Amino acid sequence: MSKDKKWIFVAGIFGFSGVALGAFGAHIISDSLTENLYDTYKTGVLYHLIHSVVILAIGLSQIRNFNTCALFFSIGIILFSFSLYLYAFTGNSVFAMITPIGGVSFLAGWTLLVWKALSKK
Repeated sequence: MSKDKKWIFVAGIFGFSGVALGAFGAHIISDSLTENLYDTYKTGVLYHLIHSVVILAIGLSQIRNFNTCALFFSIGIILFSFSLYLYAFTGNSVFAMITPIGGVSFLAGWTLLVWKALSKK
C-alpha cells in the first residue's frame, strides 16, 4: 500500500468498525446495558465515527503536514472510544480511567491541525 493511501485505509477500518459497533449497540446490547452505560457506549461510537471522517479527510487531502494530526486522532479513537466500549460492557471503572488520555489525544490532534493550518509552511 502506498503512503498516500495509508490514512484512507485507516479511516476505512475505523469507519467500518464504528458503524459495526454502532449497529451492535443499537440492535443487540441496548437492552442489556443500563441507560448510563448505554449512553457511555453511544458517546464512544460518536467520537469514533467523527474522527474516522476527519482521518479520511486528511487522507484525501494528501497534505503531509497533517499526518501527525491523523495519528493523534487514531490514538484518540483507540484510547477514548474503545475504553468507553470496554467500560460499558464490563462496568469496570479502570477502563474509564483510560478515556481522558484518548480525549487529550483528540485535543492534541485538533490543536495541531489548527497550528499547521496557520503555519506558513
